[in-house]
Amino acid sequence: MAVVNVDVIETLKRQLLRLDNLEEGADIGLRIVGRDWPKEAETMIGLKRMENIQYCIEEIVKNNISGDLIETGVWRGGACIFMCGILKEYEIKDKKVYVADSFKGFPLIDNLRYNSDKGAAFLNEPILSVSRKEVEDNFEKYGMLDEQVEFVEGWFKDTLPKLKGPFALLRLDGDLFESTWDALVNLYSKLSVGGYIIIDDYMDLEVCFNAVNIFRNKYNIIEKMVLIDNSGIYWKKER
Repeated sequence: MAVVNVDVIETLKRQLLRLDNLEEGADIGLRIVGRDWPKEAETMIGLKRMENIQYCIEEIVKNNISGDLIETGVWRGGACIFMCGILKEYEIKDKKVYVADSFKGFPLIDNLRYNSDKGAAFLNEPILSVSRKEVEDNFEKYGMLDEQVEFVEGWFKDTLPKLKGPFALLRLDGDLFESTWDALVNLYSKLSVGGYIIIDDYMDLEVCFNAVNIFRNKYNIIEKMVLIDNSGIYWKKER
């Protein structure tokens, strides 16, 4: 295993959250726990969920788990940039980071396939619609736009079935029942045993909570879910 400079990873984490260069008017307490929508930072997931990504990748590297990494629903790309940074620091060159998003926000309400999604208050929030170019520019800013990054553009129901896998890490942050369900149905079977799945909004959004529970019950998934913070959960695929 490569000799890792933990300060490099820590610095990247703080840069992506802008903890040392907070935007004017922002609340550092809310930023740390992932409870604000930053004007400029590349991620809104907070410190514990960033640390969870690091933990999962380090376990994957330590245990030589095969497969790539993917996030479904990337916003400004910060979590994926962090994944790339960890891989680089560990000198892992045989894993890709898949960056999956519509890059145009959520589907129109009339096009949503599940009624439970249609009342979501955030569907038309402009801040949640981030173009592919903006995300690519953010990768470039941190020196992470290279051959290990694969952009997957489009609605998950169309794009995710085409991905072959295997994956070592799934990070789901699609907010809706539909996007969570599409990611689970199309990717979980491609997650390697010993790999990890992270659900960003499990504790915060009822539709996400329901999608995960229905999926786990339907496919008899019994691995214990672990709480990350006040929003996210994860588990390790054991079988």
